Amino acid sequence: MPSIRPPLPALEPETEAFWRACRAGRLEITRCRACGWYIHPPRPRCPRCHAADVAPEAVTGRATVASYTINHKAWIPGMDVPYVIALVELVEQADLRLTTNLVGCESAQVRIGMPVRVKLEPVSDDIALPLFVPDQEAPAPVPAPRVPQPMSPAIRPSAAERLERRAILSGVGQSQIGRRVFRTGLDLTCEAALAAIADAGLEPADIDGLACYPGPVTGDVGFAGPGTPDVQDALGLQLGWHSSGLEGPAQIAPVMHAALAVAAGLCRHALVYRTVTEASAAAGTGRLGIGAGARTVSGFTQWLIPFGAMSAANWVAFHAVRHMHEFGTRREHLGEIALAARAHAALNPAAVYREPLTMDDYLSARLVTWPFGLYDCDAPVDGSTAVVVSHADVARDLPSPPVRIHAIGSAIRCRPVWDQSEDLTTMAARDAAEQLWARADLGPGDVDTIQLYDGFSWLALAWIEALGFCRRGEGGPFVASGRIRLGGELPLNTWGGQLSGGRLHGFGFLAEAIRQLRGACGPRQVPDCEVALVAAGGGPIAGCLLLTR
Repeated sequence: MPSIRPPLPALEPETEAFWRACRAGRLEITRCRACGWYIHPPRPRCPRCHAADVAPEAVTGRATVASYTINHKAWIPGMDVPYVIALVELVEQADLRLTTNLVGCESAQVRIGMPVRVKLEPVSDDIALPLFVPDQEAPAPVPAPRVPQPMSPAIRPSAAERLERRAILSGVGQSQIGRRVFRTGLDLTCEAALAAIADAGLEPADIDGLACYPGPVTGDVGFAGPGTPDVQDALGLQLGWHSSGLEGPAQIAPVMHAALAVAAGLCRHALVYRTVTEASAAAGTGRLGIGAGARTVSGFTQWLIPFGAMSAANWVAFHAVRHMHEFGTRREHLGEIALAARAHAALNPAAVYREPLTMDDYLSARLVTWPFGLYDCDAPVDGSTAVVVSHADVARDLPSPPVRIHAIGSAIRCRPVWDQSEDLTTMAARDAAEQLWARADLGPGDVDTIQLYDGFSWLALAWIEALGFCRRGEGGPFVASGRIRLGGELPLNTWGGQLSGGRLHGFGFLAEAIRQLRGACGPRQVPDCEVALVAAGGGPIAGCLLLTR
């Protein structure tokens, strides 16, 4: 474990019993007395039978390693690295998992399927953390039988119910984008917003809807950008509809909300924006981990951060390592995603990294958290992207060709918890993608370019599989074949993505898709581009848009 300890879990009403039991020397998991189902994280009702008769029950503490990552990044200055973060599955029930630290062995000895047992480490008068050590004397436990949860199929709506088709993307604009521009988020947002409004052939007075992601966030360090009240006031807008929020189908959720608001007649022209100033915010500290500087963490992060899993890089790495284990995916496959992004960024004057990148450069770069190295992780920037969502009946009056919203995908049917997904080789992307195609008249073979979230390289690969561009487990060979490069059959992230273009947090992909469909991308233009797919998010966060000319 690191010598400088990450924040401890907060003692909250629904989780306090877990941490106190660990301090008393017992690993206890909430269990339903009606049907026997173990429930983690603790909930007041059983998600299977909905009974309220649930209570903590001691378990053996025996488990197997379901996935792991070796963390090399000091998320807090002075933290000792590397250390192993493991996702272990308790023997009592399939998919009953804890994020933990694996101690008492060398990192090179860690493997999926390894038997382990709990070691409770006191960290305060009230809390002990359940760490795990190799269980060398015990035979590998027999996996508990899986009890599948029926998955609801995606609704196939009638033509009249596909309300997103009543909206178009009429304008797009971006501010200055750079590693550290030292401008306020509101200043950048106004620049992008006014550019998008002008691009749509409108005036600010025409805007009667406003939305953003994520809205106010506690402890923000350049992540959230300005809220809608500040932007409304700065631009002098009079609104019939407004919205913001962190929860929903990923960063592009407000675009979906705006399309539905336009279709419902709540507004005619909605301005939607995403603004980040993370690069300037980290100028004096570097990129710190989530919760750095806090004494305690609450909510879902209390099951991750106390074990040094202080970045989504660690959480996504669980999925990537499991995918590598099951399907033979290699780091070189992830490297091809990074190399393609850099090659495309070289054609984009606004990209932050345009220098050539080789596979040797990729493989020799410092590790962040296995299997992710420096070039697998997106580049923080300052910048704002804005789009205007308008009613489709204004399409003929636009100065630029309209971009039509053909279908949206917002579903989540898997467990909405980062480390508890039933299938670690995919994500909520699977559910959003199924819904998207259920609402579409088109299919994967009709798509000309894919603009897929690459906050970490494996996420783009997971989206490729989830969206049906290749079969499950075949994403590695698919990207290695050259298909995702310009000139290939399915160019990916033609602006450089967040890996080389900069972490505009979902909206850079949307801006590029609009420009590709307009034929306005110059040397990186995909020929005869008529259909573009935009997807954002990772883990239990996912949303996607199918756009057409």
